[in-house]
Amino acid sequence: MPLAQAQAMVPELLTVDATPADDAAALDRLAAWCLRLSPMTAADRPDGVWIDVTGCTHLQGGETSMLEALSGHLAGSGLTARIAIADTPGAAHALARHGERSVTIVDPGAQDAALAPLPVQALRIGDGQTADLRRLGLDTIGQLAGAARGPLARRFGNALLTRLDQATGRVREPIQPVLPPEIIVVRRGFIEPLSTAEAFATVILVLVAEACTVLERRGEGARRLDLVFERVDGTTQLVQIGTSRPVRDVRHLARLLDERIETVDPGPGVEAMRLVLPLVETLAPAQRADGLMQRADGLAPGGTEAADLSVLIDRLVNRLGPDTVYRLRSVESDVPERSQRPVPVHAAPEAPSQPVSPEPPASWLHPGPRPVRLLDRPEPIEALAMMPDHPPRAFTWRRVRHRIVRADGPERITGEWWWRANELTAVRDYWAVENQDGRRFWLFRQGDGVDPGTGGLAWFLHGFF
Repeated sequence: MPLAQAQAMVPELLTVDATPADDAAALDRLAAWCLRLSPMTAADRPDGVWIDVTGCTHLQGGETSMLEALSGHLAGSGLTARIAIADTPGAAHALARHGERSVTIVDPGAQDAALAPLPVQALRIGDGQTADLRRLGLDTIGQLAGAARGPLARRFGNALLTRLDQATGRVREPIQPVLPPEIIVVRRGFIEPLSTAEAFATVILVLVAEACTVLERRGEGARRLDLVFERVDGTTQLVQIGTSRPVRDVRHLARLLDERIETVDPGPGVEAMRLVLPLVETLAPAQRADGLMQRADGLAPGGTEAADLSVLIDRLVNRLGPDTVYRLRSVESDVPERSQRPVPVHAAPEAPSQPVSPEPPASWLHPGPRPVRLLDRPEPIEALAMMPDHPPRAFTWRRVRHRIVRADGPERITGEWWWRANELTAVRDYWAVENQDGRRFWLFRQGDGVDPGTGGLAWFLHGFF
């Protein structure tokens, strides 16, 4: 009712001026607070918050426990909330505002039945359309879903059917997630939609340059970048890249993104591009061996690449995939095939399990020479050797005979003592040998020559120097 009429009826009525901007800011802060429940939240103005909990509920003890904790936090802040979990944002919106219970959990695939008894205004349509639908006898979503779509589209347009399809999951409804304030976001909108790779590359250079300016001011480097292409039809295309270490070199980051442009489908056109840096790390300048200062991004002051492999690694990972490129990490094992394991190339190095002693190890602790290439599995060979400690004179591998002119060994490897009961076959005597052509091989004889359980004294080829 008009304010004057209300004050005439209740003279002591307390009135407060509305502040929509402050309300919107408070809702954004609440959406940011909900990031502790999910990495994707968004404000649903004027009075709601979207929370995409896909894959996150188990971290909170399940859906019920998560909703109980959320309700408790909101109640402790003086807020009354109605909460719903469903397969689609539209269904969750409708059930939270028009459902019978204050907390609703819809089983996967059951949103149609849950939406059926709700009024049609739960589909987020205008009051005029709601009144028109009720005059036609369509009071609930179930009645609307059962009506013929052709007449509805001709009378009400496609917007009504789009809302219905979004709620039931037939049409995807993206949400614009809120980002923590510390995350760097750079965005450019376009008057005319873009659709060519050349235009995308030009915008990428501008976005990366602006982001790197912020990184330099904060003394940080990027480890992951998300480039979002906002299409005219409301959908998005995402390109993600990662780096092996913090980087803020414009040329390098722009080149990594340019190499992924071919994976983008512009569709009817891209109306905006957004660069998000969800993962950054501290980056400080380093001292070079010649006393000059090296740029923190690993590039020399003149722009040339420093003597490291990070640039090459980044290009390989983003071109071939993170599961294709890996590095080897040492494992505490004397058995050669167990002494290393592959890890992602971007994995952080492990700290040593024990402090490094300043004293050099004793000479008897030094292992023998190790080959550059180690076979996945040792391959059997035929060798001619004298027992017990003499090197082989010759061996045949893959039908090729090799005459040995030099040999170094033996080096006995017995496996891990804590697995000794199952490690009998790990007893080996290794030799580094050189044939008449100068090729060097790593051979071993299985068994110790005393206990038959350690092996039958067969010879194997295990690597190449």
